[in-house]
Amino acid sequence: MFIILRVIVFLFFALSGYMIGIKYNYDIYGLLTGGVLGLIAIAAEIQLKKIELGTIIGGLLGISCGLLFAYLLMLPLKLFLGEDVNLIYFGLMAVFGYGGLLLGLSRGKAISVAAIFRLFRGQGVEEHLKILDTSVIIDGRIADVCETGFLEGVFILPQFILQELQHIADASDTMKRARGRRGLDILHKIQKMSRITVRIVDEDFPKIKEVDAKLVALAKLLNAKVITNDFNLNKVAELQGVSVLNINELANSLKPVVLPGEAMKVFILKEGKEYNQGVAYLDDGTMVVVENARRLIGKNSDVTVTSVLQTTAGRMIFSKLKEDYERDGI
Repeated sequence: MFIILRVIVFLFFALSGYMIGIKYNYDIYGLLTGGVLGLIAIAAEIQLKKIELGTIIGGLLGISCGLLFAYLLMLPLKLFLGEDVNLIYFGLMAVFGYGGLLLGLSRGKAISVAAIFRLFRGQGVEEHLKILDTSVIIDGRIADVCETGFLEGVFILPQFILQELQHIADASDTMKRARGRRGLDILHKIQKMSRITVRIVDEDFPKIKEVDAKLVALAKLLNAKVITNDFNLNKVAELQGVSVLNINELANSLKPVVLPGEAMKVFILKEGKEYNQGVAYLDDGTMVVVENARRLIGKNSDVTVTSVLQTTAGRMIFSKLKEDYERDGI
């Protein structure tokens, strides 16, 4: 359809140029000129389709403000230099106009038709936006956090995240398909919450292939925070100045404090990495490394905490068997 319309536009320009050329006895030149103008019009239409409305508005506002600033700057200079300021005036207009254009084009990407209507309605620009990552949706704990009231406001769900989630839900692997469907169920659950508004946005970045990179770019564009439990995404986002709400870090901060010297009873589940170590887990999933407990695998044992290692990936507790700890203390 678009190809037919472009052919019609080209023929219209070419025919118009030919008719005007006949009038002045330059029919061939008129035909060529009309054809070139038609190609320019088609190329301009193709390029303008790639440019967002917000970018155009931002560019126009930027160059207008730049030229206005150059004019105001010239008023006091004109009083001292008289009429010999034309060259300076031209230079200031070029510098500030071009600078305003670049600034407007970069900042205008955040302007949308919906944002303009919100401004006219007096709602202002939205703040405290949060973007959901695929990992945190599938994880499911985000719904529990929202139910407690600790999170509220507007959750942004990009189309590329929704497509990735749908792709996982349609996978041939049974486990992967179950995780994807769980993620879709979690989204439906969050949408029904009165404190939360889930907004699906079509903003995409065709030049960026990785979903995580698109997520960070969208967060920078909307000045939003990213909700995730992906350790690598967390680090990449922080390096680029994007705020991150990590569900794993929240869970770790809520775990009970364990101090050295505290006694506990654990079930030795498996062998540790180091020689003669045993590994157990608390109810909240915290790993407990027990020295000299390899022989006790499959049994409950009384242990005493020796140290606690806190990392962004989680918490590890190092301990000794109670009798070994008491003997070393003696």
